[in-house]
Amino acid sequence: MGNLSSITKSVHNRGEIVLKFLTKLDYLLKETFLGLQRGGWMNWAAISTVTVLLFLFGMSLQTSWQLETLLNQFGSQLEVSVYLDSNARVETVEPLVARMPEVVNIKTITKEQAWSNLVKELGLADIEGATQQLGGNPLVDELKVKARNSDVVPTLATQLAKLRGVETVKYVDEAVRRISQLHQGLNWLTLTITMILTVTAIAVTTITIRLIVVARRQEIEIMQLVGATSSWVYLPFILQGIAFGLVGGAIAWSFISIIQQFVGNLLVNQPEFIQFLSNGLRLTTVQTLLLPFILLSFGATVGLIGSLFAVRRFVNS
Repeated sequence: MGNLSSITKSVHNRGEIVLKFLTKLDYLLKETFLGLQRGGWMNWAAISTVTVLLFLFGMSLQTSWQLETLLNQFGSQLEVSVYLDSNARVETVEPLVARMPEVVNIKTITKEQAWSNLVKELGLADIEGATQQLGGNPLVDELKVKARNSDVVPTLATQLAKLRGVETVKYVDEAVRRISQLHQGLNWLTLTITMILTVTAIAVTTITIRLIVVARRQEIEIMQLVGATSSWVYLPFILQGIAFGLVGGAIAWSFISIIQQFVGNLLVNQPEFIQFLSNGLRLTTVQTLLLPFILLSFGATVGLIGSLFAVRRFVNS
């Protein structure tokens, strides 16, 4: 009987705790919704500001990810062409190149293969005759070396040029350098815009919540007279600020998704090089899932900071 009574009492206590929690949650939700109703058009001013902030931030972050992916894609397809001396052979140089940690793949083209391909491209059927007229094969052996990524290409080219038997090293790094500079510039621009708009969004949220608090000042005083604590009274206003950020984040993410689909459909029937670029602009699965989480978290943080600034003065007064 004693055990049964203890179990019954424990269940009853837990039921009371759950009931109190649900009652408090119901109060918070009702007060939050009531505050949003009192806010009127100012709610949309705060949400619009947060939406603009998160949209520009999300687009900049997405573009930064895409440029980084594109850089890696260029790096994986960018080959360093290594031309050997006329007296050197690929069998001698290739093992030295293969030992370099920056190298992921090597393709050898002997001078006989290169000469044969060149003669065919020129439309000449008599390879031996063309060789005799030029006094022999004028070409040299070549190695096409694929780097691990775009960052190591200049260093790798310098190392390859120092190898014995290597005459010339060529690689096209201008496109990679331009994209890298664009990537860095975009990061700085994103940081600047984000800081300015974050301050603006916090300010607008603070003003909006403060106006709502002023409009409900009489109700708040009554609640304080009957014993409600300041933190309990002003918690719904903090939730309103968080709601502004979450709604703004959701709207911004929807706009970004629409733009993604539009651009994706636009690039479907484009030339091969544009298709190559579009493949580099695709986000990974992790990035696709991470972007809305970042936007919602950032928006909620901005709303929280703005609402805390708004109620701080009233709590201390």
